[in-house]
This record gives sequence, structure tokens and C-alpha cells, in this order.
Amino acid sequence: MKGLIQRVSHASVVVDRDTVGAIGNGILLLLGIEKEDDPVLADMLLEKVLKYRIFNDDQGRMNLGLRDVRGGLLIVSQFTLVADTRKGLRPGFSCGAKPEQGERLYNYFVERAKALHHDVATGRFGADMKVSLLNDGPVTFMLESREAVRE
Repeated sequence: MKGLIQRVSHASVVVDRDTVGAIGNGILLLLGIEKEDDPVLADMLLEKVLKYRIFNDDQGRMNLGLRDVRGGLLIVSQFTLVADTRKGLRPGFSCGAKPEQGERLYNYFVERAKALHHDVATGRFGADMKVSLLNDGPVTFMLESREAVRE
């Protein structure tokens, strides 16, 4: 499972001209789900997202997590994050979860996030989404749950 997190001043997702999710200050999480992923890996990634220290403290150092700043979390499914881009000029998606598995794990991730955090918004799985954001910093990190298992 891969999560591209961006510290944002605000972010929103539009589907068919309707805003389906929006946050103010917080994290935009683009979530890619691979076929080997499961709820255990989802829980590990979610915990890391909620605790990852990317917000500035009073001294301007990145020492605070999302919970510390009481920021919003906007979760957007992003199938292309799991693409294999090592060879050729076309991405390969053989590592990606099938749509049914991806949607099931995405929904699990969202429900767990809502149970653990006060301000969670989402995109719409499988939809053609327009994502807008103001990246604060810019601050962007790629998190992978498989890497956490190896640590």
C-alpha cells in the first residue's frame, strides 16, 4: 500500500461538478492499493499518516503530526501510484489490486480513519476526480506500508 501525503492549506475533490470532499489545513493522502495489501497493512499505513510529523512546531521544525494540529485528512484513491514505471514508456499496473479488492480496502481504510480521527473527507473510489490543493511548503512524502513491515 502506498500513500503520497501532502501538507496542504486546503484541498478538495470534485466529481461531476460536485465537491465530494474538502478540508482546510491538513493532509491530502493519495492512496494506492496493491494486490498483496490487506487490512493489517492498511492499519499500519493509517497510523503512520496520522502520526507522521510534517507540521511545524513553534520553532518552525517539522515535529507535529496531523492529530497535534487537529488538521483535516482528505483520502483520495489513486490507482496510478502503484504503477511500475521502471521499463519502457508506458506504466504497468500488474501490481495493482483488482477494483473489487481495491474498493474494499479503500473503504476499510476510510472507515478506520473516521474512527480514529475527527476530520476525514474522501474522494469517490473509481470516479474521474478533479483534485485541487494548495501544497504548504511544499511538503510531500511517499509512505509505504510494506517498508514498515521490514523495519
